[in-house]
Amino acid sequence: MVASSVGLLALLLPAPQGPEPLALASRRELFVDRALIESMVGARLEPAVPRDEGEVLRFDRPWEGPFSGYATVIDGPDLYMLYYRGLPTAGADGSDQETTCVAVSADGLTWERPALEVFEVRGAATNNVVLADAAPVTHNFSPFLDRRPDVVAAERFKALGGNHESGLMAYVSPDGLAWTRLQDDPVFTEGIFDSQNVAFWSEPEQCYLCYFRTWTGEGYSGIRTVSRTTSPDFRQWTEPEEMSFGEAPMEHLYTNQTHPYFRAPHLYVGIAARFMPGRQVLHDEQAAALGVNPRYFRDCSDAVLLTSRGGSVYDRTFLEGFLRPGIGLQNWVSRSNYPALNIVQTGPAEMSFYVNQNYAQPTASLHRYSLRLDGLASVRAGRTGGELTTRPLTFVGTKLLLNFATSAAGGIRVEVQDVDGQPLPGFELEQSVELIGNEIERQVRWRGADSADSDLGTIEGRLVRLRFRLVDADLYAMRFGR
Repeated sequence: MVASSVGLLALLLPAPQGPEPLALASRRELFVDRALIESMVGARLEPAVPRDEGEVLRFDRPWEGPFSGYATVIDGPDLYMLYYRGLPTAGADGSDQETTCVAVSADGLTWERPALEVFEVRGAATNNVVLADAAPVTHNFSPFLDRRPDVVAAERFKALGGNHESGLMAYVSPDGLAWTRLQDDPVFTEGIFDSQNVAFWSEPEQCYLCYFRTWTGEGYSGIRTVSRTTSPDFRQWTEPEEMSFGEAPMEHLYTNQTHPYFRAPHLYVGIAARFMPGRQVLHDEQAAALGVNPRYFRDCSDAVLLTSRGGSVYDRTFLEGFLRPGIGLQNWVSRSNYPALNIVQTGPAEMSFYVNQNYAQPTASLHRYSLRLDGLASVRAGRTGGELTTRPLTFVGTKLLLNFATSAAGGIRVEVQDVDGQPLPGFELEQSVELIGNEIERQVRWRGADSADSDLGTIEGRLVRLRFRLVDADLYAMRFGR
């Protein structure tokens, strides 16, 4: 009788529910976290290794100097634009010596300073300064190109800057060069702000987002962390929410550099500066030989990869350093290796981010680091092979396109399954045409599909899974298309 009652109860209760199916439509998905992944056997997620392409800008003008920093790179309507703080000598945050400088580039590879005559700085009437005499805003001025469809021309560029005392002040510009204050009062005051506080328009969330500096303790105590606020108009902002990091340990994040990835704007990416206070590498004589300011060699820094798919949650799939300090003691000083805001495309198969090097030294500069397009991370399998199976998903399109790389002996095959894991006729793994090569986008094909083009249109909108079989290969990204 008890068994019968239990059986009846099981029929009456709802079945356990797994994660919600993914509605991918035709958006691009990067393998930077486990959002798409249900299981992996013999395969693993691997972060990329950025390549140092060398110095692109030396901060050697009289108004720039060793303490230049908090850089932002924008792929603008006509040119790439680089913004950064100019600061020749160390001092309190928000000093009147701080300026906001700009450099421009046609390709993101070679940069030059425009000859502007907006502010006279250190006796120079012609310089590349776009904002001065605006302390403390110029301490951490952080601009962005507003990609909201109906943005007014005069506010095409927006920026935030300020500290705990001033609050975040908002600025706007039609061209990224001539900046005016949006209003007299700060637009947001509930943070410490002693870092670069970054904002952007989120198309998926249909609001402005700001990721800004807070601390886990009262005032400037505890651990440097990140909080988030949202706004419909860039003027009124919501109560802040502290970002969570899942099960990852709390670490000092000096900057967060969160921004929508330009080829998949529903995915927010941050190459964040991780600060290790008191972790000293140089001794006094080594620091003196390099000319490091005595206040800036008793800590060290690197960069870690953060991702978010909205809300107050970061994913730290990779706890390891994404960007390790380079060879040479000059790379192991406090507040060096701080990435600029934003990743931008710098070639048909290449994207770049930029990093402050040699902080507090006469050789302070900005370096460019390159990555494969979409290649922040990958699913990787070795020569013995491995498999990945996705969560249930729906898609819009007639073909599946992959960003991948294999060895000469390696390859990738794909199977389309029903929600229960059974292969769909014509799309079995055995029918998959093996992908061999190294391409940013190539179509997956099956020999047994209904048409020579392996048309997925017959199962468009159906709930399916994808099973990938990889041999000595990396899978970076995927999307459905027509």
